Amino acid sequence: MKYYEIVLMIHPDQSEKINNFITIYKNYIQEQQGSITRLEDWGRRQLSYPINRMQKAHYILINIMLKNTNNIIIHLEKKFKTNEFIMRYFIMQTKTNRITISSILKIKNERQAQNKRI
Repeated sequence: MKYYEIVLMIHPDQSEKINNFITIYKNYIQEQQGSITRLEDWGRRQLSYPINRMQKAHYILINIMLKNTNNIIIHLEKKFKTNEFIMRYFIMQTKTNRITISSILKIKNERQAQNKRI
């Protein structure tokens, strides 16, 4: 088993279509006998520096588990590169399967809970 963590930065104008992006890549991974162990939508976030004159991007975190990695990661990279709405992507192999909620999503959830109380 190999584990990977993927972060996608999607053009902010495509925020309404995030579910389409997720479905496309989820289906591809499942077709390749892989599974998604963690999927987090971090929402629109401010960029550290402008990318293609954009100040914000929509972030998605995906952790996947692959039994057979024969060219699957290479194909994913090609899909990310050819998708004009993916501004940047990051793929990293990890030693273990990460299933806990990330600190970014924890903070986002806490802020939403505070806003509901007010």
